[in-house]
Amino acid sequence: MNGASREALAAARERLDALTDNTSVDAAKLAEELAAVTALLQREVSLRRVLTDPSQVGEAKAELAGRLLRGQVGGETVDLISGMVRSRWSQSRDLVDSVEELASTADLTAAQRSGDLDDVEDELFRFGRIVASDKELRAALTSRSASVAAKSELLRSLLGGKARPTTERLVVRLVTQPRGRSLEAGLESLSKLAAERRDRMVAVVTSAVLLSDQQKQRLGAALAKIYGRPMHLNLDVDPTVLGGIAVRVGDEVINGTIAERLEEATRRMAG
Repeated sequence: MNGASREALAAARERLDALTDNTSVDAAKLAEELAAVTALLQREVSLRRVLTDPSQVGEAKAELAGRLLRGQVGGETVDLISGMVRSRWSQSRDLVDSVEELASTADLTAAQRSGDLDDVEDELFRFGRIVASDKELRAALTSRSASVAAKSELLRSLLGGKARPTTERLVVRLVTQPRGRSLEAGLESLSKLAAERRDRMVAVVTSAVLLSDQQKQRLGAALAKIYGRPMHLNLDVDPTVLGGIAVRVGDEVINGTIAERLEEATRRMAG
């Protein structure tokens, strides 16, 4: 996103955090309503262009959003969307992306309140690994010819009763409303949002053998010192990994190309 949209999204995040700090607000319901608004804005191109038109007065756009949404969603959702359309957006699509992000964040907030956030993070990662290893499953979930109902039913058969409700909701929305993203990119984005709920970064750790709890703790501490932020580890086992371990944090891969960092992490793991 460009400058104006980044600022608008930052303001929307602050308003969402302030709203969900109030435990009387149903974060899961808020997520559902924001997801419905995302679908509306994605579908109605002319509407989102009007709501992001820089030549229109912000208050007029907020009033329009209120008239359209009031009675369809709760007051908290109306207030959030009204505040967003008062802001300036570089592109109309940025508004849709931002509302979708708020929906996912609200769902993750609900998981955090119930103590399920760590499990949701791990389940999103494991689901991504399952999809990556099963070409037929990936094809079924990303097929343009398959109906939303068919994809939803497939996901519920895979996740229903086996994953947290938040995980299921997030994955179903991602698969049924991809909005031009790859499944992998969408899952990675959700994983980052989950980590941000605890102000943590995400490290994808691939090791030749399963790491012990002590090794995980030491590696997490070493990476937190390197990056200056708490670190959540997503763990994967691949016997073909050279050197026994590879770590990816964002776009940076800790391997032979930055050997000193890897050696430091390895020394800390060895203790």
